[in-house]
Amino acid sequence: MILDSIKNSEKYCAVHPRFKKAFDFLNSNDLNTFEAGKIELEGSDLVVNVVDITAKSVEEAKMEAHKEFIDIQVPVGNAETMGWKDIDACMELTMPYDSEKDLMFFGDKATSFLNVQPYEFVVFFPEDAHQPGIGSGTYRKIIVKVRL
Repeated sequence: MILDSIKNSEKYCAVHPRFKKAFDFLNSNDLNTFEAGKIELEGSDLVVNVVDITAKSVEEAKMEAHKEFIDIQVPVGNAETMGWKDIDACMELTMPYDSEKDLMFFGDKATSFLNVQPYEFVVFFPEDAHQPGIGSGTYRKIIVKVRL
């Protein structure tokens, strides 16, 4: 997992071959101007999801994980709390892995929480189970899906 300000994203371009294109997109666009939906930057291998979130309580937010994609999550409108737990420590599988959606859910709750400010980003790798969307109100969020 990585947490940093979007202005420092260039430091992380060497982590994955598609990160440079992802961070260039995030840094060169006004993220508030996009309509909700998907933007393909590199076919299905690099996709930007623009979503409007209605925040949940920590009890309501689900712990999720992926196997084929890395998430780069950027709250735009409001700060967002995101939980984290090592996937190997997750014991309560509530939805088995769905390969079409690259998604599984756990009943576990996070062991650590991040208060992510607008225009900060979090990178969640497949080993990072995460519990996003904790907070209040509604806001815009950008989620970049990066195929491994």
